[in-house]
Amino acid sequence: MLQNATAFFLHWAITGLCLWIASLVFKGIRFESTGALIGSALLLGLANALVKPLLIVLTLPLTLITFGLFLLVINALVLLLVAWFIKGFKVSGFWTALFASLFISILSIVIGGFFVGGTPDTQIHMPSGGTWL
Repeated sequence: MLQNATAFFLHWAITGLCLWIASLVFKGIRFESTGALIGSALLLGLANALVKPLLIVLTLPLTLITFGLFLLVINALVLLLVAWFIKGFKVSGFWTALFASLFISILSIVIGGFFVGGTPDTQIHMPSGGTWL
């Protein structure tokens, strides 16, 4: 249980760091407070875990027709959704969200691979077996 909590907080910190760096790189992304940054990182992680898979399933034909490029649009929409919910987190428009979400995804993979290294004690494991519904 404790190792899952450690992995969760590590992923949350990496997401927060990537959001903060993206706000420095892109003029259209702005945080009014540290609390907005922390809340945005938490909500982005939850949205990526819960909302994004649902959007991927619902738009599967369009994703297949575009050879997966529509996933970039889904990433941008999830980022805009988080900005809509969190007061103090502003994204200026769709194109900023599209390029920022691509930047955040790549940066989080790089930072996550550098710090985490894929060791079993820092990975989040999904429960296996049993009934899900």
